[in-house]
Amino acid sequence: MSGPWRCGGRRSERSWVVGDNRNGYVETDPTGRYGRLEEVLGKGAMKTVYRGFDELRGVEVAWNQATISDVLRTADALHRMYAEVTLLADLCHDAIITFHASWLDPSRRTFNFITELFSSGTLRSYRLRYPLVSRRAIAAWARQLLRGLAYLHGHDPPIIHRDLKCDNIFVNGHLGQVKIGDLGLAAVLRGCASARSVIGTPEFMAPEMYDEHYGVGVDVYSFGMCMLEMLTNEYPYSECSNPAQIYKKVTAGKLPDAFYSLTDPDARRFIGRCLVAASHRPSAEELLLDPFLSPSQHHDDHSIIAHAATNTAPPPPLSLPLSNPSDQDEEKMDMTITGKLNKEHDTIFLKVQIGSDESSGGNVRNIYFPFDIVNDTAMEVATEMVKELDIADREPTEIAAMIEQEIVRLVPGYKQHEYSYADDDDDDVNGGHPNPFYYLSSSPTSSQGSLCGVGPTASEGFPGPHGKVDWSRVWKLQPMT
Repeated sequence: MSGPWRCGGRRSERSWVVGDNRNGYVETDPTGRYGRLEEVLGKGAMKTVYRGFDELRGVEVAWNQATISDVLRTADALHRMYAEVTLLADLCHDAIITFHASWLDPSRRTFNFITELFSSGTLRSYRLRYPLVSRRAIAAWARQLLRGLAYLHGHDPPIIHRDLKCDNIFVNGHLGQVKIGDLGLAAVLRGCASARSVIGTPEFMAPEMYDEHYGVGVDVYSFGMCMLEMLTNEYPYSECSNPAQIYKKVTAGKLPDAFYSLTDPDARRFIGRCLVAASHRPSAEELLLDPFLSPSQHHDDHSIIAHAATNTAPPPPLSLPLSNPSDQDEEKMDMTITGKLNKEHDTIFLKVQIGSDESSGGNVRNIYFPFDIVNDTAMEVATEMVKELDIADREPTEIAAMIEQEIVRLVPGYKQHEYSYADDDDDDVNGGHPNPFYYLSSSPTSSQGSLCGVGPTASEGFPGPHGKVDWSRVWKLQPMT
């Protein structure tokens, strides 16, 4: 490739200070319009965000930079970065992060793109910094977000964000303005009514995503979880210690404990509308008409509406058209295990499919998790599966043998073990290794795209929702093909 590659709309004129480094730039874009400063605003898995300056408009911007070797390391990484850039370049809405320009710099071997800068960072970090916020303000944020979702879903073709969470929403605190960002996981529905890949953050994923057949309604579900976090300042399903427990609750229709701490009946009703089964879930446009979002409903309310639930009995689980993982038939369900090898990290990403159209009436459960070839054992993983997913019709030894069979297929030199049923009596199955079910970005700080355009208060300084090591920073799920 010769010369800088550029995409996105941009005026070609140069500013009068081209070649003058009095602004302290480390580098400039090919036209000289944008300059990059040394100040780092945040770092992600694939890119670093710097403070930049747009000389033409005289405003600060976010300069997003990734090395070509990082972008080209995997096909998924390249696709994600390219998808975010091309989507942003095509979108124009006051609730969607604004994209300005992008280019490839062969001399520095970097890929760069410019977005607007958000002075207050992510919505999650903003709420943690300011825990007391009125319901009126939260309703105003909600209206902006729903307008942004309505725009994405009404796009031709429709766009599903698929990873909407407070860490992917950015704030200009001095304006009370919130915008949706991190579109690298977004799916564009071209000629079909639903998407078919399991991807996102477990705490915010709608139950139908696990069936690999879903539509724009998954963003409404995620919006409901964002509202819950905004109102309670608590990460959804923080009572769960791993994604397997979250999966178990979500597919059973059980809402997060934080939902039951909402003492305001209107707030509980509004969020409940977002979290019902997909067939009954309203659209973003319909939610905009809900009275909960009407400014006249809040008056001068300055109190937080979430409190520790004292005498409030949790309502029953939502009725979802999905099988409950704990309600297994006495007859053995079909189980298949397939994997994909990530040689770079000595990791195999396993997909366990439980049930089939014939054996389970069409309800198929798909569980994804990484297997560390060096540190994990099939028995550890299998025992954890039986425990966390309530698999009552199979012994851990049987599942371990299936896991090892797939590992040997992918890694011929892998040494298999001889399992006996005595292994099931071993209580200390984890041996200090991380829980193998950290299969998707299950932490509010795990999304590399969350750093796009953030200010110096990015949420990387905050702990994960469960107060432990964020293993999703180490193991990233590759799409199963």
